[in-house]
Amino acid sequence: MSARPRRSCLYMPGANAKALEKAKTLPADVLLLDLEDSVAPEAKEDARAQVVNAVKGGGYGKREIIVRANALSTPWGKDDIVAAGAARPDGLLAPKVSSADEVRALDAAMTAAGFPDTTTLWVMIETPRAFFNIAEIAATARSTRLSAFVLGLNDLAKETRARAVNGRAAFYAPLSLAVLAARAEGITAIDGVFNDIADREGLVAECRQGLEFGYDGKTLIHPSQIETANLIFAPHEDELIRARAIIAAFALPENAGKGVIKVDGKMTELLHLEEATRLVEMAAAIERLNA
Repeated sequence: MSARPRRSCLYMPGANAKALEKAKTLPADVLLLDLEDSVAPEAKEDARAQVVNAVKGGGYGKREIIVRANALSTPWGKDDIVAAGAARPDGLLAPKVSSADEVRALDAAMTAAGFPDTTTLWVMIETPRAFFNIAEIAATARSTRLSAFVLGLNDLAKETRARAVNGRAAFYAPLSLAVLAARAEGITAIDGVFNDIADREGLVAECRQGLEFGYDGKTLIHPSQIETANLIFAPHEDELIRARAIIAAFALPENAGKGVIKVDGKMTELLHLEEATRLVEMAAAIERLNA
């Protein structure tokens, strides 16, 4: 699979027509057009129609368009999926997925709704049960459309009664488990939202923490957070200089067939070459997105 930047994944309320229009001008890698948490029950059907029309109308350029549906267990979930199938977004995001069976049911519902095989399924991992089933959930990527995990730490905090304070110490285990399971099956891992829109320093710290845990990007709740996520989750210049040096060194004729070489005095293995190649490809993909 070719590299696709997912540094910034911005939630946009499906009931807000102005927000859906403004999204066409925002530099987010991914737009999550929301029919779930941000939409009141009495507005669900109108929001669904509005999001479908927005996706069909286009104008979002190279941004990846994902529709967050309501859960299949709700009165709106099935109709959300059917309507989204007709609109043809890039993907569907399903909330509160807690088991492998739920992923398979969502995949079947997408197929029945006419989604093409290229449409991806993203799932929110936000319940205690999901983390106990995380390996089985991730393994469904081998036979379904599943391609991304999105952490929902606000919901997890509510269900566990953990304190969502700066540093997120209470969530180290789930943060690690989700990214480990995602990497085991080759799927994308997106960190949860940062709630304090005015606290830029806190956002920077949490984006850096997410990067250190291994996440590909972060879900966002306000356009002002996009620049920070785009900067932090992009390969940095010093990383790219090192990556290009590794690629060049392994390409030398005298290093053909070697598993370990020295690059700038440091022992460098094929695993470092693989990561170097990923970073360079991601940087190129970001350039294409911004072109």
